[in-house]
Amino acid sequence: MTDVVTSRPESEEVAAHRSEESARWGVATRKYVVEAIGTFFLVFTVTASVLAQSTFTPLAVGAVLMVMIYAGGHISGGHYNPAVTIAALLRGRIGLTDAVAYWIVQLAAGTIAALVARAVVNPPTVVALHPAGHALGATAVVEFLFTFALCYVVLNVATSKDQLGNSFFGLAIGFTVLAGAFAVGGISGGAFNPAVSLGAAIGGLFAWSTLWVYIVVQAVAGIAAGLTFRVLNPDDK
Repeated sequence: MTDVVTSRPESEEVAAHRSEESARWGVATRKYVVEAIGTFFLVFTVTASVLAQSTFTPLAVGAVLMVMIYAGGHISGGHYNPAVTIAALLRGRIGLTDAVAYWIVQLAAGTIAALVARAVVNPPTVVALHPAGHALGATAVVEFLFTFALCYVVLNVATSKDQLGNSFFGLAIGFTVLAGAFAVGGISGGAFNPAVSLGAAIGGLFAWSTLWVYIVVQAVAGIAAGLTFRVLNPDDK
């Protein structure tokens, strides 16, 4: 009788632990799926619009980013961008485990999106952007500036304790990309996002030989934005 009584609490404790683990995995899975969906539609829109030579590519990209952030921001934070995830990690809004998982799903979703867009549009010829010399330096500068701007805006409108509950965060973030695409899209292609850069290379829009410049500069910009937010908002933990 004693054995039965003492084993009961252990069984309940194990069940409670399993339930807690299951709930934690459920929350994590929801976040990763949302990041995959949002990144997919962002990269698909970029790649398909450029391949189709749409005049309204900047508007389409800014709009799809805005609506996807409104759709999934309450679940995953609506990063859809490895550089934004880096900034959020340094800002202390996301843990390293989640950050690594975000990077994996963002890059995977971007890869799939680019392949789908290339298959759907199927243009007869695609000319890859291949900056060199001064143009490569200019590309690095503008990609850094607007990736920094994007990450900085995300941290301030979507994570700051002074902006809790605002309804304009998606619009502000989408318009940052829209402004950057119009301003410097003719120089660098206006990626501001390692997942978009990778997708653009897969779609034949960026030369593989210069892809590393985009990714390195965008990652550094995310780091700079995260550190800048912490310096300017020392009490916002």
